[in-house]
Amino acid sequence: MNPPSGIRLTAVSRSFSGRGAAVQALDAVSLDCPAGSFTALIGPSGCGKSTLLRIALGLDKPDGGEIAIGGLAPTEAARAGITGVAFQDAALMPWRTVADNIALPLDVLGRPRRANAAKIAELIGLVGLAGFENALPGELSGGMRQRVAIARSLVTDPKVLFLDEPFGALDQILRRQMNIELQRIWMESGTTTLLVTHGIDEAVFLADRVVVMQSRPGRIGRIVDIPLPRPRHPDIFTAAEFHRLEDEIAGALDGH
Repeated sequence: MNPPSGIRLTAVSRSFSGRGAAVQALDAVSLDCPAGSFTALIGPSGCGKSTLLRIALGLDKPDGGEIAIGGLAPTEAARAGITGVAFQDAALMPWRTVADNIALPLDVLGRPRRANAAKIAELIGLVGLAGFENALPGELSGGMRQRVAIARSLVTDPKVLFLDEPFGALDQILRRQMNIELQRIWMESGTTTLLVTHGIDEAVFLADRVVVMQSRPGRIGRIVDIPLPRPRHPDIFTAAEFHRLEDEIAGALDGH
């Protein structure tokens, strides 16, 4: 696996025009995510979290500022297979099996499937889907489909992984189970990860630090370090320090 690379956003700004008025989605946002780190972005709807992620992925262009993914521009990083992404909607191809869905980025990049067969099998095991290689998406639960999406995001051995509320559509019990699985996968892969989430508990459980964003205009309000030891076990959700960190982030979201 390639060594991880970091994410660097410098004075990134983006505005949109709507109903005759400009909306400042991002206002000179600067953020460094060190190689191998796990950073969570949290904030109210409309604060620019997903816009920032799309810009970092090269799916949108900023009005100003610079973005470097492992020293490359976002589109260059994507073409090189350095970045992986999973969204809230697993967006699996219904006619492709689990293995074929995971292999999709390899097909897009023109990488031979046969040479990567061992990697696909490894990822199927990593996300706990051994035995479901030939299953179709319609035969899987919501949580299983999200596991396929995460495996697909890792199949190119990305140095940087972007996650845009990948568990947002799941119920609380399943979401917590997937948080535990994602922590395990991240610790085994060592990939630099940037997660967009609305869940304070999810952010505290998964991240090394939580970036709290504020809206109108979209900007970073506070960065909260998460010094909890790893691996983090489910019983940490009831720990006093966990709740203290949740309260600190909640206060930052309220502007306190």
